Amino acid sequence: MAEAEIPQVDPAVEQAEAVDETPVELPRAAPIESRFLYVDVAALRAKQLRRGARARLDRVEEHVVVSKAVKAERVAMEEVKQNLVLWDLPEFKAVVDIR
Repeated sequence: MAEAEIPQVDPAVEQAEAVDETPVELPRAAPIESRFLYVDVAALRAKQLRRGARARLDRVEEHVVVSKAVKAERVAMEEVKQNLVLWDLPEFKAVVDIR
């Protein structure tokens, strides 16, 4: 009987490859109706991108090309436009001055 060669595969490497292939579903944010809120959210996201955060556009179904030549502000604006950046407003409390 001839001995067949069996390729040796490390289970940890095989499991890591399986994890990389699964698509990541990003939660969608509520649409922004105020242009002032849009600017605030995009500015904060641009700051995150400049500090090294990964762009979320490369994981979208439409596959928009993101390169290093594109400014962080433009990438952030596109991410906010596609509702990829989660945001929330603080609760407003009425302040009454009793003097």
